[in-house]
Amino acid sequence: MTGKLLAIILLLSALLAGAGMYYLQVYGFYYDVEPVPGQDVVLLENGADEPTPIAYSAFRAIDADSSPIRYRACFETELTPDQLAGFQPVEHPEPLTAPGWFDCYDAVSLAQDLKSGQARAFMGVKNIHYGVDRIVAVTNDGHGFVWHALNNCGEKAYDGTVVGEECPPRPEN
Repeated sequence: MTGKLLAIILLLSALLAGAGMYYLQVYGFYYDVEPVPGQDVVLLENGADEPTPIAYSAFRAIDADSSPIRYRACFETELTPDQLAGFQPVEHPEPLTAPGWFDCYDAVSLAQDLKSGQARAFMGVKNIHYGVDRIVAVTNDGHGFVWHALNNCGEKAYDGTVVGEECPPRPEN
């Protein structure tokens, strides 16, 4: 009888721990980002140091303090990728997935659009966090998506490789 009770307790504990971890990964750390008109969607012009805002509507975004690359956003714009040709393009962008409940952002569909030329990605903000850039993609039909991605310095810093002189000094906490 004691063995059965112990097995039931262990099984219930494992189920509760698994459910708790799932909830924390998919829902727990995320929060809605309050829109700040004129600052939510910005692009870096070729040769510029400061990003320029673009016209947008229907902005939705989520973020989490647990990681600098959990930011995801969706918006709509009247601008086409061809009209944004003066902004800095991003070579080989890889959109990161979002939680399933954030239904306006589909990384798989976006990746296919980027690969087929139906969308183009542009640099939004360099080093928005240390080693992390904000990437903005716009489709031919006016849908826009934003995510954070590790840049070269971020990849080196987080995989343990020597960062080198080309990267800015890491900020002190």
